[in-house]
Amino acid sequence: MGRKQKRKNRIKNENCPKLDLHGLTYEQARVRTEDFVLEKQYNLPVDIITGNSDRMKEVVKQVLNYYGFNFIEGDFYNRGYIKVIS
Repeated sequence: MGRKQKRKNRIKNENCPKLDLHGLTYEQARVRTEDFVLEKQYNLPVDIITGNSDRMKEVVKQVLNYYGFNFIEGDFYNRGYIKVIS
């Protein structure tokens, strides 16, 4: 992937709605994730910032699986988020 394509992808992702779960309890994160994805379900993709907590990622994935959303866990450079794609 060339430099221009990487820049396009980065710009495209900057406009993506985001939910940051840093500082929340697991229960608060579950509720906020549920509210966020249901509110934004017609405006995908969205990013859910989990940080590197495996437990937080599991809480988010449980919500996404329950509602049937498809998602990708982070990328090579940043594993601290989950992108909801459909």
